[in-house]
Amino acid sequence: MKQGHSATPSKAKKGWYLLISLLALVLSLAAGISLGAADIGWATAWKAVFRYEGISEGERIIRELRLPRELGAAIVGASFAVSGAIMQGMTKNPLADSGLLGLNAGASFAIAAFYAAFSDFSYWAVMLVSFAGAGLGAFLVFGIGALSKNGLSPIRMTLAGAAVSALLTALGEGIALYYQLSQDLAFWIAGGVSGTTWTQLKILFPVMTGALLLAFSLARPLTILHLGDEAAKGLGLNTFFIKTVLILIVFVLAGIAVSVVGPVAFVGLMIPHIARFFAGQDYRWVLPGSAILGGTFMVLADTAARLINAPYETPIGAVVSFIGVPFFLYLARKGGRELA
Repeated sequence: MKQGHSATPSKAKKGWYLLISLLALVLSLAAGISLGAADIGWATAWKAVFRYEGISEGERIIRELRLPRELGAAIVGASFAVSGAIMQGMTKNPLADSGLLGLNAGASFAIAAFYAAFSDFSYWAVMLVSFAGAGLGAFLVFGIGALSKNGLSPIRMTLAGAAVSALLTALGEGIALYYQLSQDLAFWIAGGVSGTTWTQLKILFPVMTGALLLAFSLARPLTILHLGDEAAKGLGLNTFFIKTVLILIVFVLAGIAVSVVGPVAFVGLMIPHIARFFAGQDYRWVLPGSAILGGTFMVLADTAARLINAPYETPIGAVVSFIGVPFFLYLARKGGRELA
């Protein structure tokens, strides 16, 4: 498939790309914890992160509010981006994204139903329900695909995902209205990481790390899968087993992200294309690159959401969609081909 480069990037260029991406993530985190409605300088931010006693009010704002939310944004961005990269690699569909293929809406519907049924629950329960909802969304989309004689083309899959997402979103909002949960779920549905706490991060980080490490270990088989099932089987790959594990990883990552930020779309669509533009088609580089770039993007999006109309919060979903919709239309205009 044609890329925006005349040749596959060398390992040195890929290494520099990852290093620069990692530096951008660190700088975006530094900017995110320093900038906001409260005017807090870089020196105060540094002390808040690295000093553990005698902290001031500004340092307390950073340590208890901004730092966990920006780390949460980085986790969400990495999870969305890697899940999108895996889906695009598995399905050979450049338009694949957990938000566009029903996973996010499924998780949103499941959480709304869970909130209606239970009033007292742990964050572990919310995550598990989110995973199950993501699985429901995917089952419906691919079930529709199984009914098609010609299979799911990239555009047909996206349309099926849009239909399933609309259905599950409407059902979730209906549940919220009937059980008077609208106010509780409104900002979560719009997308936001403002409520992220250190307790949540202690649960999120090890789960995300385990899922990412497993995904990275399957990067080479995913690269082979991207060539097509016949080629993969010819090379001795157990495609059914690999796809099953990769799908489970996608459910976990998408579930993690939605349980924190809500049903935000387009991150998993955009970021893998940018990662492949710099790293080529080798998923041993695409997956870690997507994780770093996705984290950077969400941290910057959250910072922008806090600054656009300070001291009020703009939903991060609106910020992401403002960038994601034109990107999606550009890809759709190209017929679903890779970023050039």
